Amino acid sequence: MKKIIINENQRGFLFKNGKYVKMLGAGKYYISKNSEIELSCLDEPVYPSFCSLETVLKDKAASENISVVEVKDRELALHFVNGNFTSVLKSGKHAFWSCDNRHEYTIVDISEPEVSGDIPEYIFSKIPSSYYTVVEVLEYQKARLYFNSKFVKILDAGTYYFWNNGMKIDVGFVDTRLTRMDVTGQEILTLDKVSLRINFVCNYRVTDYVKVLTEIDNFTEQIHVEAQLALREYVGKYKLDEILENKSGISEFVLSRLKAREKELYVEVADAGVKDIILPGEIREIMNTVLVAEKRAQANVITRREEVASTRSLLNTAKLMDENKTLWKLKELEYIERIFENVGNINLNGSGDILSQLAGVLRQNT
Repeated sequence: MKKIIINENQRGFLFKNGKYVKMLGAGKYYISKNSEIELSCLDEPVYPSFCSLETVLKDKAASENISVVEVKDRELALHFVNGNFTSVLKSGKHAFWSCDNRHEYTIVDISEPEVSGDIPEYIFSKIPSSYYTVVEVLEYQKARLYFNSKFVKILDAGTYYFWNNGMKIDVGFVDTRLTRMDVTGQEILTLDKVSLRINFVCNYRVTDYVKVLTEIDNFTEQIHVEAQLALREYVGKYKLDEILENKSGISEFVLSRLKAREKELYVEVADAGVKDIILPGEIREIMNTVLVAEKRAQANVITRREEVASTRSLLNTAKLMDENKTLWKLKELEYIERIFENVGNINLNGSGDILSQLAGVLRQNT
């Protein structure tokens, strides 16, 4: 005889001559040589080694203590123990001891990749990533969703989960923010054969997130080329001086051309403008020389104008002084005061009034 002890956290399956007999609870057992007991822990799945699960379940005492769930193809089962998520079960029959625990199962249909909204999001942090694909769409993005290369829908900002059921899942992201495009270093000849290098910038945003990919090959390159052609068309019609005098005309012309193709390119062009106009070295030197000459001429005109104004003011003052003796005397006193500021001593005698003597001194000194 052989002694076998079954602990409280275990159950045993008794086999005699290789045939299942019954389930055994906790306790001490003595068995003969032709008998064997297979032990099973209560916190582990029930998978008998010496017989099938169906054989064990035919035993009423065993089936009353075992919870069973059967998962079909293209299904998963979310396994909860005492209300807490424990694991995800693939297709097949699964059995767990229910002696001390309450087992619950949520059957999930994964024939379609998209996860239904009734599945709690925290579940995905507890199951292997091989079961699902996660897609994160940022606040400033839209995402094109494809199943087996077929467009399904547009995803807004958020986190999305998809079951890995063998179907190919692809996502294409589109930036919804205002996007800047630089058209730099465009070498263009003016009407008078001057080579200009123009840097241009425009801002746009995508309006149709699907057609911009499916109906246009590289929409950003299309916008770039359209801006280039518009720049060449405008600059080629005008001379250098006309272009420099009306730089805003370039921006308005190119913007109107881009606006005209918004529907075809599935974008909205917010604004566009010339960033830089770079002249050849020799032309730049000539322009600087002309500018200096113009500024000097302007300075000379201002100087002559001020001289004329000053002379006219002196003439008016002289006329007033000639017509008004009192004003003459006041002006005379003003000049005497200025002279006294630089004179140390003045000697006066008793003949004549003081003002006449001071005036005489002034005339002698001048």
